[in-house]
Amino acid sequence: MIHRPLKSLKLRWRCVHKMVKQVEITSLDLRYESLRLKSTGAERQLLVSISQHGIRDSLQGVDTKAGRVLLDGFKRLRCAQKLAIAIVPYNSLGSDEALAIIELMRISNAKNLSILEQAKLIDELKSVHKMSNSEIAAHLEKSKAWVSVRAGIIAEMSECVMKKIFNGHFPVYAYMYTLRQFIRINRISKADIDEFVTAVSGKNLSIRDIETLAHGYFKGSEDFRKQIKNGNISWSLSRLKDRSANTADCTPIERSMLKDLEIVQKYMQRVISRSRDTRYKSNVFFAQSNLITGGILRQLDIFAKSIRQFHDKSRQTQSDLSTS
Repeated sequence: MIHRPLKSLKLRWRCVHKMVKQVEITSLDLRYESLRLKSTGAERQLLVSISQHGIRDSLQGVDTKAGRVLLDGFKRLRCAQKLAIAIVPYNSLGSDEALAIIELMRISNAKNLSILEQAKLIDELKSVHKMSNSEIAAHLEKSKAWVSVRAGIIAEMSECVMKKIFNGHFPVYAYMYTLRQFIRINRISKADIDEFVTAVSGKNLSIRDIETLAHGYFKGSEDFRKQIKNGNISWSLSRLKDRSANTADCTPIERSMLKDLEIVQKYMQRVISRSRDTRYKSNVFFAQSNLITGGILRQLDIFAKSIRQFHDKSRQTQSDLSTS
């Protein structure tokens, strides 16, 4: 661990010069570009703004012995390159990379740094600069839990998903608030998440469409999963939306059956997840759970047979209706 006294660090923040320099783009080291999210839409708007008004906010980096390393302003830099702007405003956050990363996180709000970008920067501080969660938390004046949550996000992500998100091919919001729910609640594997993200990335889908497809992919039939994996995204969305819209056309007894099926599916997934909990200890609990699970097991074969027959019947009926 590299120890950096907190008192001297705070003094350093107060003394950082806000002197803006004009520097050549070619002088900037872009090693941290992969730690910042790309957004085609945001960059397109920024390009228009810079073409009309120039670069209003200076780029920020750290001045090491090897040269200037850019930490913030990658969208502005790419826009400048597209507009053939060779000189950009630049502000140094010091000469120590770790302290500069920390300062960037301190002065950036949620709009400037997403939780995933914070997580990547924390991972950089831990893996490259050998700082502990406690040290990072103290310097940022955050709780250790705040740091641990972000470190955990990186740990649970695969390299495939990370690249898709940071390259702007898959929306970070869809991962954080849709896919992570499936990972935590439904115990979906990284391999399944990778397959889904790969199948829907780069299709310019809305957050709502991705959420709809995720429910169909992770909760639907294997046939439906294959349609999405094979790239039949429009067909899959159409079927899912039609299914939702057409529920109103069902009879009361049909809607009741659909509701029962949804409840069974929901609680099956919940029981699968909660059965792995290691906090169950009491004899009373295990005695009761043994009686209940025994009753479930006695009905399991006939239940599985009934569901399989009902699934086959519904699939055959759909096929007959589509060809009539």
